[in-house]
Amino acid sequence: MKRLIICALITLGLWTAAAAQVPTAPAPKPADPHAGHDMSQHAKAEEPSAAAKWFTDVELLDQDGKKVRFYSDVLKGKTVVVNAFFTTCTSVCPPMNRNMEKIQEALGERVGKDVFLVSITVDPATDTPPRLKEYASKFHAKPGGWTFLTGKKENVDWALYKLGQYVEIKDDHKTVFIIGNEATGLWKKAFGMSRADELIQIVNATASDPGADAK
Repeated sequence: MKRLIICALITLGLWTAAAAQVPTAPAPKPADPHAGHDMSQHAKAEEPSAAAKWFTDVELLDQDGKKVRFYSDVLKGKTVVVNAFFTTCTSVCPPMNRNMEKIQEALGERVGKDVFLVSITVDPATDTPPRLKEYASKFHAKPGGWTFLTGKKENVDWALYKLGQYVEIKDDHKTVFIIGNEATGLWKKAFGMSRADELIQIVNATASDPGADAK
């Protein structure tokens, strides 16, 4: 039976790399963009997994302006490294995304095949797809391997909330990488400005996780 360690990801706040942030009051829960709507049009023939139910399938836009579904297109069956940022940030975002770039460099051809990098803006009003595309080029983001996401604010807020990354004020966003193997249900948190080699080790271990059934 697959593991789904959502509780550890969202509520326990377990760290897999050193240095935690100073605790702050949690942001209020954003409005569910699906509330009051019939979601049957997005339903699959089979019963959705626990991960699908948790993360939901809100529609977002990537840096090319392509519409993607958060669970089905971005997370499902993949090992992902996810961070929150915004393009006008000049403090923690550049070093975090440099670490994402170093992960991309270290994994080489595995990026876009075995591991996918995902950066979600906390400022969707400013960070349009063209702006994200320009920003992505500064970090040599590999097409198909490192996706930058924006979209309607309510959808972006909901996706961030489901990752435990939602904030009301963009400057309060967390310096956390969410590293998960959706296929096996293993999810971890790591400090986004840790040493790149430490982060790469966590990513490799997560990607090679055999799942509970194999243990």
